[in-house]
Amino acid sequence: MNDLRLCIPCHFGLEKVLKYEIEKIGGKDLVTTDGKITFSGDWSVLAKANLWVATGERVLIELTSFTAKSFEELFQGVNKLPLEDFIGKYDAFPVKGYSLDSQLHSVPDCQKIIKKACVKRLESVYGISYFEETGAKHQLQFSLLKDKFTLYLDTTGQGLHKRGYRRNSNAAPIKETLAAGIIDLARVRADSLVCDPMCGSGTFLIESAFKALKVAPGLRRNFAAQLWEQIPEKVWQEARSEAMDMIDRQGSFKALGFDIDDMAVELTRNNAKKAGVGSKLTVEEQDITKFVQPEKCITFCNPPYGERLLEIRDAEELYKKLGDRLQPSRERPCYIISPHEEFEKFFGKKADKKRKLYNGMIKCDLYMYFK
Repeated sequence: MNDLRLCIPCHFGLEKVLKYEIEKIGGKDLVTTDGKITFSGDWSVLAKANLWVATGERVLIELTSFTAKSFEELFQGVNKLPLEDFIGKYDAFPVKGYSLDSQLHSVPDCQKIIKKACVKRLESVYGISYFEETGAKHQLQFSLLKDKFTLYLDTTGQGLHKRGYRRNSNAAPIKETLAAGIIDLARVRADSLVCDPMCGSGTFLIESAFKALKVAPGLRRNFAAQLWEQIPEKVWQEARSEAMDMIDRQGSFKALGFDIDDMAVELTRNNAKKAGVGSKLTVEEQDITKFVQPEKCITFCNPPYGERLLEIRDAEELYKKLGDRLQPSRERPCYIISPHEEFEKFFGKKADKKRKLYNGMIKCDLYMYFK
């Protein structure tokens, strides 16, 4: 299929990074809006998007978009879709979604109408009146925003941040997709040295290794659409084979991780091993007051936020200690994410640039020091 319209949501603030990733895998006709990018591509681009996109949340097929102010408009709009192009007679097709500032405000009622419209359409195509839904899952996902209805098919399953290496984490991990976006902004390369003085579960270090060594972040996991009969298995095989060939096994990249918690140190080592980049990481137990910033090193840090791990005053004291140990410069850039509005005051240095981001539901700033 050569005329798919695809959509990838992302963290607010990472749209430009995601745009570059989509263009790199062959996406065309990109349209960027807050928190998502839509684009065109075929099955091959869909598979590559799932394997390669590091900063997006999931890969969706956009089926339709129209104004729906009544249940009749909603039913008719969905009923005329060629759903049989994607959903077989035995496939499961559950419906979920949300409604904001719309006349059709009841999500359960919308789910029922959409499901009914899908069933009626598929009944007319397959000539059956009962759907077992025992086959592959085709998750339908809708949004209703100011009466504009959009229906998607989720090809990913578990979100793209589920790389497969972090089965366990510490209490306040940074999401893999957000970490990847920050790493892109820092321009990590094949010969970079990176470090994290509070490495937690090792996300910054592992995602940096993926970026530097050209490892597709989805290479060690599976996706919902792999089970769809509509997509030739050869598409996935070729995409994975190409991804394996792209890995730069000669890269001189190295990562250094430190944490005061010995369990975090062990967790980082285990996660790196699962990710296949264990040989590129050196991780040690160390208090932040003992940290010495290496020369020509990119430093990343997601310090405790106060409301989740420490009292706010304790977090502020930690920011001061971090400021004492980090001396950012052009040769030793630092990228620190924090929700504290006065982080710079306690860190003791004004950022060269700030970027608003969200870590989960927490509004943060990325403090970038590179001059």
